Amino acid sequence: MSTMQLANVSRWYGNVVAVNGVTMDIGPGVTGLLGPNGAGKSTLIHMMGGFLAPSSGTVTLDGAQVWQNPDVYRTLGLVPERESAYDFLTGRQFILAMAKLHKLPDPGAAAQRAIDRVEMEYAADRTIGNYSKGMKQRIKMASALVHDPAMLLLDEPFNGMDPRQRLQLMDLIRQMAAEGRTILFSSHILEEVERLASHIEVIVAGRHAASGDFREIRRLMTDRPHRFLVRSGDDRALAAAIIADGSARSVNLTPKGVEIEATDFQRFTWLLPQVAKQSGVRLWEVAPSDESLESVFSYLVER
Repeated sequence: MSTMQLANVSRWYGNVVAVNGVTMDIGPGVTGLLGPNGAGKSTLIHMMGGFLAPSSGTVTLDGAQVWQNPDVYRTLGLVPERESAYDFLTGRQFILAMAKLHKLPDPGAAAQRAIDRVEMEYAADRTIGNYSKGMKQRIKMASALVHDPAMLLLDEPFNGMDPRQRLQLMDLIRQMAAEGRTILFSSHILEEVERLASHIEVIVAGRHAASGDFREIRRLMTDRPHRFLVRSGDDRALAAAIIADGSARSVNLTPKGVEIEATDFQRFTWLLPQVAKQSGVRLWEVAPSDESLESVFSYLVER
């Protein structure tokens, strides 16, 4: 198991600050790196991958500096966002070359395992220049896996993949996380992050905006109203009781149930069962309706 640590990391280009004082720890499991376009995600990944020196601060992998330290690539696997590859090579030749560069004891066997793992055997002997964008993504994934690294950095790994390829890669990432690997991936498709990542790191305008489970981040946003969908034995009576109590900012009766916007999360979750009991209404379901990753991300970007 590996851990990457960023300590007060900044990167600037002249007067432009791309990343500003970011501190975070990336541990075992799947971490999603999120941020709007231009937020500094790729700059951050380039520093984490050792392609770019921090202007200040440090990036370490298991305690070792990443910048100008080739030894970290024994532990680290990288899938860059750019498509650039050796188009004149076959997929098999490319992965075999990566295995030889890593000086693996049996490069042929290692290359075959990596190709099989990304399900590219059917196209392994075709030239990469004739691959689709999704196939190029998968052969890049194989190159990152060939030396069986403990940590993977994946920059927009799902770009250009069709739905079936996406599902295959999601399954592969879950398997690798279950094996104890540390995986960080960036994506602009929030549904992918929501389905895969147990932990998120959010970068907005070069700054570290939030860290943790996105549902817990939402609950910590006490300055935002919280929205709930409540289903009960008598939605109309419950809505009337909540309005009369004055404990909610807004109450709407819908075919799905009662939509409630509460300004005080803790007070409302305590008060709702009391109001239901007093009005003689049985509660069937109380579910937050704004705890999706999309909602949390929108809140963070707006702040």
